Amino acid sequence: MTVSEADWWRSAAIYQVYLRSFADGNGDGVGDLSGVRSRLGHLAHLGVDALWFTPWYPSPMDDGGYDVADYRDIEPVFGTLAEAGHLIAEAHERGIRVLIDVVPNHCSDTHRWFRDALAAGPGSPERQRFWFRPGRGPDGDEPPNNWPSRFGGSAWTRVTEADGRPGEWYLHLYGAHQPDFNWDSTDVRTEFEDVLRFWFDRGVDGVRIDVADGLVKDPALPDTAPGDETPYSDQEALHDIYRSWRKIADSYPGGKILVGEMWLPDMTRVARHLRSDELHSAFTFDFLVCPWTAGRFREIVTRTLRSHEEVGAPAAWVLSNHDVTRHVTRYGRSGETGFSFADRRHGTPVDRLLGTRRARAAALLTLALPGVVYLYQGEELGLWEIEDLPDELRQDPVFTRTAGADPGRDGCRVPLPWSGSAPPFGFGTGTPWLPQPASWADLSAEAQADDPDSMLTLYRTGLRLRPGLGAAALTWLDFAPDILAFRREPEFTFILNFGAVPLPLPAHEELLLASAPLADGRLPSDTAVWLRG
Repeated sequence: MTVSEADWWRSAAIYQVYLRSFADGNGDGVGDLSGVRSRLGHLAHLGVDALWFTPWYPSPMDDGGYDVADYRDIEPVFGTLAEAGHLIAEAHERGIRVLIDVVPNHCSDTHRWFRDALAAGPGSPERQRFWFRPGRGPDGDEPPNNWPSRFGGSAWTRVTEADGRPGEWYLHLYGAHQPDFNWDSTDVRTEFEDVLRFWFDRGVDGVRIDVADGLVKDPALPDTAPGDETPYSDQEALHDIYRSWRKIADSYPGGKILVGEMWLPDMTRVARHLRSDELHSAFTFDFLVCPWTAGRFREIVTRTLRSHEEVGAPAAWVLSNHDVTRHVTRYGRSGETGFSFADRRHGTPVDRLLGTRRARAAALLTLALPGVVYLYQGEELGLWEIEDLPDELRQDPVFTRTAGADPGRDGCRVPLPWSGSAPPFGFGTGTPWLPQPASWADLSAEAQADDPDSMLTLYRTGLRLRPGLGAAALTWLDFAPDILAFRREPEFTFILNFGAVPLPLPAHEELLLASAPLADGRLPSDTAVWLRG
C-alpha cells in the first residue's frame, strides 16, 4: 500500500447514498442494494471516490433506519448481508470505496438489549446499558430532568414495569423509539468496538458516526437552560472513545476512516476530535448553513482551514444531506438563504432558476476547496426540495412529534429520477415510497447525460478536473467585497461573483470551467469560474 492509497480520504469526493431513495431493484417502491448495484456505472462515471450509505441495518424504520435493531445484519427490505458483500466488492472493482453509517448514540426500542432492559427491571445490569432513572415528583410522574428531544417534546419516556405499575423513565434525545446508550457502560464500549471490526472485516472502508458529539452524557443529568446542550454534547470522555476506535481503524490495511457528524457551534471544538489519534475528519456544517454572501463564505472557509491545519486534518465540505433542505431551494429563497433547523422556511417562495444558478456556482466552489467533499444524492441532478408532500405520506418522526409545526426531512429524501418522462422515472417498477413531482422530467440522469450544459455534466467535469487543481494551500485574492476569489498554486484561480455587476476576468491562460455562460468575457452575477494561469 502506497502513502497515497493510505491517505485517499484527505482529498476524496464521497457520495452519500440514502438507500431508500436511490434506486429500487425489486419493484417494491423502496430503494435497495440491488438498485445501487445496478447504478454503480452512474457513480463511476460521475467520478466519486467513495460511497457513504445511511443505515442499512434491520430497523422498524421509525426514523429512516437510524433506529437500529441489529448492527450486524442488513434490513431485509434492502437486501441481505451476502448482497452487501457483493456490492462492496463490485464498488471496489470500480475503484470506489464504501463507508457505512454507525449509530452509537441510540438504538431501536426493538433492539434485544433494550427489550432485555425492560424485562430485567430497575437496578439491573441490563438497564445500565441505557439511561434509566426514576421520575421526579411525589409519584415519580415527572421526567428526571428538563432535557428536550431534538425531535420535539421531552427527551424522557416512562415505561410500564413487568408488574403493570408505572416505572422508570428512559432517555432518548431523539424519538421515543430510540433509547440512548449509556457510554459509561463497558458493555456498550465493547459492543461498538466489535461492530467496527465486524464491518471492517467485510471490506467496509470507513464509518460515518451519527451524532458523534453526543455519546457521553454528564452522569448528574442536570437541568439545562434553553439551548444549552453542554451536558450531552462534546463531553471530554468522547476523546477516549475515539482514540480506541482509531486504534481499531489503524490496525487494518487500506486506510479505514472515521468520519464524525458533529453539529457544534465552534469549528475549533470539532477540530479537537481530529487529532492524529482520533477521528480522521468531520463535516463542516458551518459551510452548509452559510447564507449566500461572499463575506460569510470567506470567513467560514478561513476559519475552517485554520482550525484543521492546527491538527493536521483535512476539511470536509458539504452543501446538503438527508437532514437539511436541498440547497437549490435554500439558495432560491429571498432574504435569509442559509439553513436552520429552528426555521426551515418551509413554504416560503422559491425562485428555482436563481437557486439552480447559485447551486451550480456553489458546486464549483465546493469542488475547488482543498480537502474532502461530500455530495448528497441528487445534487448532481440539481434536485430541489419537495415541500408539497401530502401530510399523510410524511414519515419523518420530526413531523409527528411537532404536530406538523416542523415539516421534517422527507422533502429532501424523495426517490431519484433516473429515466423516462413521468414518475417513477426509472427509480423502479413499483410506486415509490414518496411521490416524485412530474416536473422532474428534465432532471433525470438520462435527460442530463448528454447535455453539455446540464448540472450532471457540470459535476462530472468538475470531479474529473478536481485532482489537478493544485496544492492544498489556498491564498485569498482581493477584489470587490461581493467577489469570492482565491488561488491554489501552481496555477489555479477560482472566482465567484456574488454581486449584481458582471466582473472582468483577470488575465489567465485557460478557462477550465464555468458554472454559467460568460457575458462578453465578463463573469455574471451568481456565477463561478475555474481559471488556469
